[in-house]
Amino acid sequence: MTDVEENVPLKDPGDAESGPCKPEISGPTREDMSSPKDHPFRVPHVLSVTGLIDTVNDVSKLSKEVGMNHDFHMEEKVLPLSSLEGRVQETMHNAFWDHLEEQLLATPPDFSCALELLKEIKEILLSLLLPRRNRLRSEIEEALDMNLLKQDAEHGALNVPRLSKYILNMMTLLCAPVRDEAVQKLENITDPVRLLRGIFQVLGLMKMDMVNYTIQSLQPQLQEHSVQYERAKFQELLNKQPSLLDHTTKWLTRAAADLSMPPPSCPDTRDSSSVVCPSPSEAANSPEPLNPKMVLSQGFLNLLLWDPEDEEFPETLLMDRAQLQELEAQLRQLTILASVLLVASSFSGSVLFGSPQFVAKLKRITKALMEELKSRPEEEALLTVSEQVSQEIHQSLQNMGLAALSSDNTASLIGELQNITKKENCVHSVIDQRIHLFLKCCLVLGVQRSLLDLPVGLTLIEAELAELGQKFVSLTHHSQQVFGPYYMEILKTLIPPAQALETEVGSL
Repeated sequence: MTDVEENVPLKDPGDAESGPCKPEISGPTREDMSSPKDHPFRVPHVLSVTGLIDTVNDVSKLSKEVGMNHDFHMEEKVLPLSSLEGRVQETMHNAFWDHLEEQLLATPPDFSCALELLKEIKEILLSLLLPRRNRLRSEIEEALDMNLLKQDAEHGALNVPRLSKYILNMMTLLCAPVRDEAVQKLENITDPVRLLRGIFQVLGLMKMDMVNYTIQSLQPQLQEHSVQYERAKFQELLNKQPSLLDHTTKWLTRAAADLSMPPPSCPDTRDSSSVVCPSPSEAANSPEPLNPKMVLSQGFLNLLLWDPEDEEFPETLLMDRAQLQELEAQLRQLTILASVLLVASSFSGSVLFGSPQFVAKLKRITKALMEELKSRPEEEALLTVSEQVSQEIHQSLQNMGLAALSSDNTASLIGELQNITKKENCVHSVIDQRIHLFLKCCLVLGVQRSLLDLPVGLTLIEAELAELGQKFVSLTHHSQQVFGPYYMEILKTLIPPAQALETEVGSL
């Protein structure tokens, strides 16, 4: 059975239920909730707020994730056959269906297992109905009346093929459009046992479609629940421990101080600020008086540069620390990727980089090789990256009938790429500044508007930037929804009334 990744509307969504007998249907699980280490909202605990982390994680982690991640979906857990659990499960399933076949082929036939299957199928079909579908509900109850079916079985007259045909017709009415083809394929199966097994497999997919559709429908309510619950639990802990906001206060104080300081001098600072997107740059960097939104935006950006050894992490963002670390790692990867592409384009020219196919291939190669930075010495891994990129450029230039790189240019290209991760590297520094400015623009103006006018160096990673920006904005938005009142109380002490009018919490 394949994983269900589609998030599709159902023809008739309803509440998911399942009976006790599910030979082929696994319960819905989330891959990313398999362990605290892997879950994006499970982070190392800090002793002073252990109660907050434990309690909120246990109750609201799902609603929080659904509310923040608009692409969230449940997946059916499929055990790999190479694992012990997978082999045991497959053996048990095969044994069940073999036993069913023996019963149906016996003389006289034994319908005990078939009745259990039909009962389970009936419950699943009913669970896919909306409460208002009374006519279909009555039709299913009548066609799959278990009392009558038991009587037929006792007299050896249970017509399994006819019932299977009825079930297929009902599945055609209730399944999502993406499952139509799978249901149609079942109609070509004549063996009754194979047909019932196929029915259970497709019903498993239909149930998962329904779960995902329902989750998407309830997303606003789940998000609101998460916000209210997290805030209430935090307030309970704050009542017991008044110093619980000390680190948060220091974090915002530092952000306000950063905004009050003149921008660092850098040969490219003015260029990178003005090129990224004129409007966002003006909005993000204009020397206007401090306001709550500016301070919070700077504070969130500072979290992406947080020293892992600094234990004074804002208490309000402890639950999001693991995800922030993931975003920081993603930002570093994008900085290297964009730097490699920018250097490569300066050597190979606009004709080669005008080919979407070449750019896509070079990005795939670079991303794959960058994974080696995690397991190999940086110098060794970067040498592999630089040589592979140089070779790909050389081969592509030849294929397009263009002049190949000279030996001097090839050596220069490899040399520059080998130094691309060093912070003092000019290209790396410029790209890093521009990505941070892009994220700041996202917080001020939104992701889509910030993507309208990207500078040279970032245009080739537009899709990746959009993904990073959306994750960052979603995380910061949720934090402001939950902890907005606390942020405002702190910011009132940092921003003089003469500089900024009092801002409503909702404006955050």
